[in-house]
Amino acid sequence: MIKLWHVFLYHTTKTKQFMKKHFSKILVLILLVSAFSLSAGAQIYVKIVPPRHEFARPPAPSPRHVWIDGEYVQRGDHYEYVDGYWAEPHPHQAWVPGHWKTRRDGFQAWIPGHWRREG
Repeated sequence: MIKLWHVFLYHTTKTKQFMKKHFSKILVLILLVSAFSLSAGAQIYVKIVPPRHEFARPPAPSPRHVWIDGEYVQRGDHYEYVDGYWAEPHPHQAWVPGHWKTRRDGFQAWIPGHWRREG
């Protein structure tokens, strides 16, 4: 029993020493990870909607497939238009197309399309 207690105290002391030595590095790492995760979720607002290019819609792979219109995808500090595609519908869900939403200040943000449960 005494040996087990010594092992516990040794590891507890080593852990405290490690934390004292590396606390500032660990704190900086946590802050950096937090900052990057917040910036990854940032949305871009635009005054002028980027142009949408038209292309010929290919034939549907099957009668079940539904057409998903092209979307604007955020790439760094701007939006890029990505062509539409055919998709099999999700069970009991309907596709809600993406759209531009105008804010009070006149800037616009892209709201991506998504599947929504029906009923």
